[in-house]
Amino acid sequence: MDEKLQQMREMIRQLNEASEAYYGGRDEIMTNYEWDAMFDALSRLEAETGIVLPDSPTHSVSTAEEESSGGSKEAHEFPALSLAKTKKVEELQDWAGDRPIWLSWKLDGLTLVLTYDGGKLTKILTRGNGAVGTNITYLQNAIKGFPLTLPYSGHLVVRGEATISYSDFAKINEAITDENARYANPRNLASGTLALDAKNADLVAQRHVRFNAFTLVHIDDDILSWGERMDQLERWGFTVVDRERTDAAGLPEVIERWTKQVETGAMDIPVDGLVICYDDTEYAATGSVTGHHATRAGLAFKWQDESALSTLRSIEWSCGATTITPVAIFDPVQLEGTTVSRASLVNLSELDRLGIGANGGTQVEVIKANKIIPKIVSVPSAVGKYEIPQRCPACEGPTSIQTSESGAMTLKCLNPDCPAKNLKKFERFVSKQGLDIDGLSIESLRDFVGAGFIHSFADLFRLGEHAEAIRAMEGFGQKSCDNLLAAIEKSRVSTDAIHFLTALCIPQIGSDAAKKLIGAYGWPGFAEKLDEGRSFDEVDGIGPERSAAIYGWYTERNRALFHELIGLMEIPPAEPKTEAAGSCAGLTFVITGDVHRFKNRDAFKAYVETNGGKVAGSVSKKTDFLVNNDVASTSSKNKKAKDLGVPILSEDEFVERFGI
Repeated sequence: MDEKLQQMREMIRQLNEASEAYYGGRDEIMTNYEWDAMFDALSRLEAETGIVLPDSPTHSVSTAEEESSGGSKEAHEFPALSLAKTKKVEELQDWAGDRPIWLSWKLDGLTLVLTYDGGKLTKILTRGNGAVGTNITYLQNAIKGFPLTLPYSGHLVVRGEATISYSDFAKINEAITDENARYANPRNLASGTLALDAKNADLVAQRHVRFNAFTLVHIDDDILSWGERMDQLERWGFTVVDRERTDAAGLPEVIERWTKQVETGAMDIPVDGLVICYDDTEYAATGSVTGHHATRAGLAFKWQDESALSTLRSIEWSCGATTITPVAIFDPVQLEGTTVSRASLVNLSELDRLGIGANGGTQVEVIKANKIIPKIVSVPSAVGKYEIPQRCPACEGPTSIQTSESGAMTLKCLNPDCPAKNLKKFERFVSKQGLDIDGLSIESLRDFVGAGFIHSFADLFRLGEHAEAIRAMEGFGQKSCDNLLAAIEKSRVSTDAIHFLTALCIPQIGSDAAKKLIGAYGWPGFAEKLDEGRSFDEVDGIGPERSAAIYGWYTERNRALFHELIGLMEIPPAEPKTEAAGSCAGLTFVITGDVHRFKNRDAFKAYVETNGGKVAGSVSKKTDFLVNNDVASTSSKNKKAKDLGVPILSEDEFVERFGI
């Protein structure tokens, strides 16, 4: 018995430590697959011994789900209990019995509880430990998916999941140049985002956090059907989780059909399972509470992770912006309906944790985490020892092992001119904001860098020298190669000075700053002034800091590149712009929130600038008007505008005053 108790204590320690890391927004210690396997083993030991220790995760929920730096702790009106889980469809059918049920997604985000009184949103609480959450009502304008007011005068409590989509997650992570600072998954990002204080509400809004209602906890009216409750929320403007009515007999077919949506990559919103609940909410409320689970509130279904054994062929080392990442290449295996032959090994610490060996006999166990991402979860048999490259695979520069504050060991290239480390710069150079070279994706750029075709921006205009090799590359052929070279030639002769300056990746100089500089000096006037070494701080919106950044970039190497590119390209001359006339002339606007008269905020901004005005990102003494369709909002921008006496206009008021 003592030995089993010790086993249980060690499992509890590891499981709780992993949960703290996962829910606290830190690097993951173990995969969901490993956590579930250990959780199941702990559950079996508890059943066998009849002992459940006080801190066992089988009878508790995480208390580290989020820690907001700005909100106060408050008790939930209705405890936000967790759901019991199963991986067996038969157990779902037994639970359903002969009653009608609903199946919906188990979303992988952060649970929030919204309260409405008198038709107005009065409170947003995080789940916390289920009994006490954190008040983040100050983020009400930064989170989408729910109305701030609704046509219902009673008391309403709605529970849902705040999520960030995979596509938004990818964009946010790509913008973080330090790969060690990137988020592990969308749930990790959502957790960190909703822990931000009121001063960072704009950042929260930029990350597109969306609330997905998954149950109406309380309404004063007698609406007993769960389905009708969800329909009512949808009519009021809530984003409501997808759902389908079924019964025990129909569950296997419905689950199979829903699971295929995940397996085929059709889901942009992160999910980690399914949930069933009774349509009869009155019956559901009669259940008891076991541990932290309400027995009739619902039952969660987690997919059995399909695993396969394979033989390691090699470890490929891929150089990114800041680290060299090991990637396992193994014999192809079938998983979740697709063929898998490679998986990221993250960093050196993960290699050591797995105990991975070398190619030629090492066996690896592979899964698709949440049916999407290939991952090696164990090494049943290791042969030999992997070798850490002493030279960067992209540039042959020296490498170095470095340890982060969290103890993670990563391999880095020490060559500051490594083309792989500059991949993001190449991507910006060819983007729509830059030279707008159609058909040149980041994957193609990565291939060209890896093949040694590209070392600097100028090399893009010399890709024709490698046309034969490009046609032979995977994904290319005669036509696609010819189209690419034609697009590059088109950009060479058709790019204007503003796009050229934006493409150069000068620190702090984006498209807005480029417009200001070219507008002030024209072209080649800007280039001439740059060579003269004169300051640009006289340009409104540039100032001393940006001017210094330009000259900090304009070192001998970049000066040579700048003039090489000018020699290769045909940039049309542009005259300096005089102060534009128009309805917005001489005025500075700040635009915030959603718009409805203009296509989007970029179109709104373009209209203001075309009519002689300026658009700033934050409210200051120089701001003439703040445009916000929620004029009565308590957002930080509205508060600052009121403090400074800056008029707040709705979009309709702007149109009435300045035209459209």
